[in-house]
Formats: sequence, structure tokens, C-alpha cells
Amino acid sequence: MNQLLSNDTIALRALEPTDLDILYKWENDTALWVVSDTIAPYSRAALWQYLEANTGDIYSQRQLRLIITLTSDGTPIGTIDFLNFDPFNNHAELGLFIADEYRGKGLGRQALEQLTAYARDHIGLRQLYVYIAVNNKVCLNLFESFGYRHVGVLQQWVKRGASYCDVAIMQMILS
Repeated sequence: MNQLLSNDTIALRALEPTDLDILYKWENDTALWVVSDTIAPYSRAALWQYLEANTGDIYSQRQLRLIITLTSDGTPIGTIDFLNFDPFNNHAELGLFIADEYRGKGLGRQALEQLTAYARDHIGLRQLYVYIAVNNKVCLNLFESFGYRHVGVLQQWVKRGASYCDVAIMQMILS
């Protein structure tokens, strides 16, 4: 496998038609909707259309979603995404999801390492940024420990039930 997208523990790979069931499970987990801004369930048909339309070309689609798998057996454990890709200014938003049973094992950090190397060395991105709810301490700590800097806070940016939550903007300049 391409060493740019894998190590001894995890690998990042393109979406496959066989990912339909796991995406259906993850995208329809209402506990995750609070961080994904999802407001309604996805149908299998809608996800199938997404998979069929996905070319993996970040330049034409302005986004790229990769599946994080265990290197040992190919088990999908999460997703990592470039969103809002801006090829002129060479930056993209980053999204990361690790399934519950794989959290707290350093796998998200490893996925960040792989994707950051890919962004810098293959795509030529200059910077990555994330939006993280200020009460998501685990996620904030992960990105801060990885070298992301806090560059701002969007006040009352996301709705959580009947109230609103502030969101931190964090950024990494790639060298």
C-alpha cells in the first residue's frame, strides 16, 4: 500500500461501494449529528448516489473523503475529509470521525499524521483548519497537541437543542 496513506496500524483509502452499510450506520447515528450538523437521516439511496458521484478528485469536487481502516484487516474505523478545498489559496477544512469503539487509542492522531503528510507532500496545501465546538475538549486537545493553533472563536455559532454554542477555529500552517 502507498506509504503516504498508511502505516503499520492504519490506512487511508478511497470510498468504495462496499462502504454503503458503514456510512449508513455512521451518518444516521443521531448522537453524532451534533458535531456533523446533520438534521435528518440519510437514505441508502442518497448515500449510494453520493458514492457513485464521488470521483475522488479534490480539484473538481472541492472535497475528499477517505475511509480510515485498520492495516491488519481493512476494518473501517472512521473517516477523514478535506472540505471547502480552495486550490487558489491552497487551504482546506479538515473533518475527522473515529467510531466509538476505536476512540482513545491514538488512531485519530495517526490519521491526522497521514492526511497532513498527504496534504503537504502530494496536494501541496499550505494550511488546514478546523471548526470545533468549545465544549468538545477531547477534540480540541487532539488538534492542539498536533500543532493546530487557536485563531478565533465564533460566538454562538452552532445550535445545540434550544441554545447555541461557541466554536473554536484552529489552523495549521504546513511547512
